[in-house]
Amino acid sequence: MSSQTLSLAESIIDATGRILAKYNFMQKVNWGRLSVISVPSIWLFVFFFLPFLVVFKISFAESEIAIPPYSDILNWDAEDAYLSFKLSFANYIFLFEDALYLDAYWSSVKIAAVSTVITLIVAFPMAYLIARSDPSKRSLLLMLVVVPFWTSFLLRIYAWMGFLNKNGLINQALMGLGIIDEPLIMMQTDFAVYIGIVYAYLPLMILPLYTALEKMDITLLEAASDLGATPTQSFIRITLPLAVPGIIAGCMLVFIPAVGEFVIPSLLGGSDTLMIGRVLWDEFFQNRDWPMAAAVATVMLVMLLLPIMLISDGQDKKEEA
Repeated sequence: MSSQTLSLAESIIDATGRILAKYNFMQKVNWGRLSVISVPSIWLFVFFFLPFLVVFKISFAESEIAIPPYSDILNWDAEDAYLSFKLSFANYIFLFEDALYLDAYWSSVKIAAVSTVITLIVAFPMAYLIARSDPSKRSLLLMLVVVPFWTSFLLRIYAWMGFLNKNGLINQALMGLGIIDEPLIMMQTDFAVYIGIVYAYLPLMILPLYTALEKMDITLLEAASDLGATPTQSFIRITLPLAVPGIIAGCMLVFIPAVGEFVIPSLLGGSDTLMIGRVLWDEFFQNRDWPMAAAVATVMLVMLLLPIMLISDGQDKKEEA
């Protein structure tokens, strides 16, 4: 047998071995798990990451009277084969120099934080009641919690305008009972905004709290009672620590959308109620300054993501410990 024939046979054997190795690798891959992970990953990439990249790119452009109303970052000169790359940081510099935007960020965070705390205080007893109710009634109670989502969000906020107006149901009831002599001013105030946010996002706080409380072993409370613990001590030392994952999840689900809320402050809040959602609306549709609005949105997103990442990292370290 010639050397050429031997080398050809060795090449065929090597190629066959590589094909078999690749086939074995393909067999070891958990395609079911990979498909489950890939679907949400692709969804996040297409509907979150790509739009964020577009907004992030626009934030470095300059406002122009054109369609779309901003300059191009990349410019290609076909005649000279010259590619120019221009980034403008003026939007971010102006963002941190103008008190309007800083006040809007601070006001949004403050209103969202206070609303989240109030929502937690209201939702915890309701979630605890559902978790400790008869199993046959839990489905009905959970359905009642999510019933408001069956109607339009805008209509539900408009309904609160009828409650909080000077001639609304609340003032009429209080005056009819003789508690007050003249109508209370509730509309166009921060109080009305808090009421609207708590009402709108209450189910988002109840559901994760219910999930955490429903998994709690009731025998732990019985053991604590047998050892002489009062109901308050049992709640602080057993119920509350076990409900922390639900509290964190619920607070995130309420706080994050509340920071960028636009509809509730616009309908229930006054001119002094300054939130970043309103600033974004004004920049996009009234000023038509898309780069400035994109910079505001980018900073808001970073401001929200950093605490979430820190909390998630802290939870992972706590679980590892």
